[in-house]
Amino acid sequence: MTAMPRPLLEICVDDADGVAAAVAGGADRIELCGALGLGGLTPSAALVARAVRSGLPVHAMVRPREGDFRYDADEVAMATDEIRRLIAMGVAGVVVGAMADDRSLDLDVLAAWRDAADGVAIVLHRAVDLVADPVAAVHAVAAIGYDHILTSGGEATAQAGAETIAAMVAAADGRLAVIAGSGVSADNAAALVARTGVDAVHASASVRQDWGDPRIAAMGFGGGDRRRTSPEKIAALRQAIGRK
Repeated sequence: MTAMPRPLLEICVDDADGVAAAVAGGADRIELCGALGLGGLTPSAALVARAVRSGLPVHAMVRPREGDFRYDADEVAMATDEIRRLIAMGVAGVVVGAMADDRSLDLDVLAAWRDAADGVAIVLHRAVDLVADPVAAVHAVAAIGYDHILTSGGEATAQAGAETIAAMVAAADGRLAVIAGSGVSADNAAALVARTGVDAVHASASVRQDWGDPRIAAMGFGGGDRRRTSPEKIAALRQAIGRK
């Protein structure tokens, strides 16, 4: 019997230390963002250049602002420009999402971004977890040529959404790769992969650190503790999913 391929390990980072940690810990791919504390925004050009130089494939977030994913024409145009700029900088893929209303994807915008991202991979991010039927969304997104979907199965964590994620993998039927993300750690990754059959797992693999100065939070310069990517947590995740 042919062994099932091991899922890839994607680590999301938002700073240069995170890029270095992803390399040191043995990540297979980087999802590069700005402001992970806000769910990820478009990263800076300098950070993109640093990540591309790391040698790992880089999927860069394209998200012009925090909050919902219902974008006006100016925001869509700006995101389209960001896609083209990121491709010119050498990213292997871009990560996007757009909603038409509170419960459905904006397939017209997503198709336009697929066209703009010609030549690189395109990923639908966790906006899919807000739709009424994530499984039906897989069929729609595969039909317009998306390569990956990052999802927690419509729940706060991938563990809680594992049943839906498994259904999404079945719906994909090899047309695109399903990535499980949110709350993924070395403690639960193997069981999650076994339950869902996902192609990749996605994690921050981070540790919390105090800023060391109470004024940082009080003045609005940072929210909560600092989160730093841990090479050790990445290595543990890699071992948990069987990537030697």
